[in-house]
Amino acid sequence: MQIVFYVILFIVGACLGSFLCCQARRLHYNTTHKSKLRSSRSICLHCHKQLKWYDNLPIISWLALRGKCRFCRHSIGWAELLSELGLAIAFLLLGTCFDINTTSPLSWILFILTLVYTTIITFLAIYDGLYGELPTVFLIIAIIIACIILALNTTITLSTTPFSTNLIWQPVASVALLGGLYLLLYLISKGKWVGDGDWLLCVSIAIVLGHPWLALFVLFLSNFLACLVMLPTLKGNTRRRIHFGPFLVIAFVIVLSVANNLQSML
Repeated sequence: MQIVFYVILFIVGACLGSFLCCQARRLHYNTTHKSKLRSSRSICLHCHKQLKWYDNLPIISWLALRGKCRFCRHSIGWAELLSELGLAIAFLLLGTCFDINTTSPLSWILFILTLVYTTIITFLAIYDGLYGELPTVFLIIAIIIACIILALNTTITLSTTPFSTNLIWQPVASVALLGGLYLLLYLISKGKWVGDGDWLLCVSIAIVLGHPWLALFVLFLSNFLACLVMLPTLKGNTRRRIHFGPFLVIAFVIVLSVANNLQSML
């Protein structure tokens, strides 16, 4: 049964990844063009022809079409495939921490909310990776859901253990470390080093993690991944800005999926 659960998570994640990438492109197109896309169906943004249902199958369609539109043969790009695979793997990793046979109804709610939160910040990562922006409304939604996740986590903890001041200072320290550092970098550089939305994304991630050491791991891992991926492509162009959103989200998923093991060592 657990294996079926993993398969479902992978498929749902891939479908949502495809949907999120489509909506990110649609949102950017509508905000940068005078004529908005009215069709609710998926279309090619280059030739504006409506896509067939079999061209919207996550991962499979991209591979079958070799990343190009069936009609105009214009390149779709790698964003779609990476979004579909990325969210599918993220859901799968988070699912490995969840035993469907031994969890309570409250834990189910917490897990579903975590998937919802991951979906929202994945949309932010896609949008940031494509256009270098983080829409404020989605950042606010992410912070609200993060606070609900923290409250549920605290409730579950208090149901089995007595109250401890750790429940207060650890989330606060997590936010101060991750969100505070990015806010400081933004203020000092006046937006040249990091964007104005990066620190808000970090705040929501820090709230969900709820522990300063986990926040520190995300900080280290995200910057390590950014250096590993982006630095070879800069080629002396020191003015090019690195979009940290995707790396923060990837680091968050990795750290959260192994959070229990990490916390046991702290």
